[in-house]
Amino acid sequence: MSILSTERLGHSYHDKWLFKNLTFSLHKGDRIALVGINGTGKSTLLKILSGKLKPVEGKVVTEKGLRIGVLEQDPDYQEFNTINDFINANGNKEQSLILEYEKVVSDPNTPPHILENLINEITASNAWEYESNIQTILNRLQIKDFDQEIKSLSGGQKKRLALAKLLLEDPDIYILDEPTNHLDIETIEWLENLLTTKNKTILLVSHDRYFLDAVCTEIRELDGGEIYNYKGNYAYFLEKKAERLASDQASYEKNKNLWRKELEWMRRQPKARTTKSKSRIDAFSELDDKVKQTSKTQSVQLSVKVSRQGNKILELENVSVKFSDKVIIDNFSYVFKKGDKIGLAGKNGSGKSTFLNLITENLKPNKGEISIGETTVFGYYKQGGLDFSDEDKVIDVVKNVADYITMANGDTLTASQLLTLFLFPPNKQFGLISKLSGGEKKRLQLMRVLMKNPNVLILDEPTNDLDIDTLNVLEEFLENYPGVLILVSHDRYLIDKLTDQLFIFEGDGNIRIFNGNYADYRNELEENLKIQKSSQKKKTNESKPSAPTKKKASYKEQLEFDKLGEEIATIEDSIKTNEALLLSTDDHNKLMEISSEIENLNNLLEEKSMRWLELSEIIEA
Repeated sequence: MSILSTERLGHSYHDKWLFKNLTFSLHKGDRIALVGINGTGKSTLLKILSGKLKPVEGKVVTEKGLRIGVLEQDPDYQEFNTINDFINANGNKEQSLILEYEKVVSDPNTPPHILENLINEITASNAWEYESNIQTILNRLQIKDFDQEIKSLSGGQKKRLALAKLLLEDPDIYILDEPTNHLDIETIEWLENLLTTKNKTILLVSHDRYFLDAVCTEIRELDGGEIYNYKGNYAYFLEKKAERLASDQASYEKNKNLWRKELEWMRRQPKARTTKSKSRIDAFSELDDKVKQTSKTQSVQLSVKVSRQGNKILELENVSVKFSDKVIIDNFSYVFKKGDKIGLAGKNGSGKSTFLNLITENLKPNKGEISIGETTVFGYYKQGGLDFSDEDKVIDVVKNVADYITMANGDTLTASQLLTLFLFPPNKQFGLISKLSGGEKKRLQLMRVLMKNPNVLILDEPTNDLDIDTLNVLEEFLENYPGVLILVSHDRYLIDKLTDQLFIFEGDGNIRIFNGNYADYRNELEENLKIQKSSQKKKTNESKPSAPTKKKASYKEQLEFDKLGEEIATIEDSIKTNEALLLSTDDHNKLMEISSEIENLNNLLEEKSMRWLELSEIIEA
């Protein structure tokens, strides 16, 4: 039985229908990925299903009391001042109990029975575990200063903060729009494990193919206003989609042939038509729509000329960078060679962006030298996007770089022709930047970078907000790119496919040069971990004394055994006494002292009990 479903759902923007009569449902435990090219309405559909946007037609039906949690691409924090304000807003029962406990404990005038009742309620609702989960999640997502003002956070920090709150709330349905953006690879792998436990219900939009394979069990594609369902992971989806497109192409060719015949018939018809002719005209109109809709299927065309590259490209010699007392890069040297395909990997804040700013001369090193070849032309695709006004026209943004561009085959294209190849039709070319989706803005940014015919291409998180179809075209272009490629990405699939060398930012300024892609690096780490565990196990076994032969208990051991029974009983009585004191004391310092004493007694009880068990085995032997 579905916990969320739609009835004849339809929505439009600017007189253009994104979808009509759409059927969509979610069952408990579903983990579904929604895919489709930019502009098909994926984010719009998520907003409608989460109740944040009202559809033009139809409605969404949900199970009574259903809690839906949403992670948006650009979270809104207008109501909140600090991180603490946001984390504690609209808290659940466990969160409210923990906050109340902190308040009660800090107040020396709190009556003992109130504290007792609160402790019992926290224990019954398992809120202690919730408090532990809070710390784990916030630390993993690098959220530490709860008093920090939200307006001072970067876009990535804001996205991680919204994700942290969603994970803490643990809703009945997770609706996630690009959840892996702004996360490093280690955190993405942690998130994969978290989302695939406890039978969570998930609907997500993501371009990260490894993430989709790890998390989702079903793919739903939004294409041409319709939903296509594929039971299986992303690899299965690609296979079945190819079959569907082949079938659609066959249908298209058949319809096109019929369309030509009907068009000829339409042209021969006199103005006065019979009722029978009218039905044929209506059928032709329907066929005409099908042919036009199918023929509009296109893909981005990436093919640009690469500037000539000399022998000297880029050289770094003993380069060091530090901010205040923190060392970011320490004594790093490397000579870039023709055809280098290098991926930058490491945790957020480990120095990857600093490295890119160094080699593009946006930052000077504290020590060392950076030498750039005379023929080197950088193309730098920045994570932050392009600097342009939302009131600029799309075509003007391109013409600010060049009116013409030379392609790889030598053809010269106008700015308008190039925009068309990047799937910006004339009506969008002369429209405002503000009308573009996030993915379309990223596509425009990529086009502007490639227009400079770079022979050193730097891509900083290029997959953010790009649809998977555009990413596939980008990958094909980059695989055949003859220049130097420097890639920063949390997309493990992209790094594995495009790079054959890694710069691993290990922290404390250390950059390790690793020959291989990310999969090779992970395999090495796992192999080293196995060796380390095996070595530790061997050392432990060697340090253990050989198992003693069974012997009868000595008189001394029998006395110790009898005495332990009495000691254990005494310790248990002391624990009970202290627990009673804990509930009858209202002094905060005394409470902390008693709690510490109870902990010590429990440790002693465990120690004595283990010795009692050892002796009992000897005595009973």
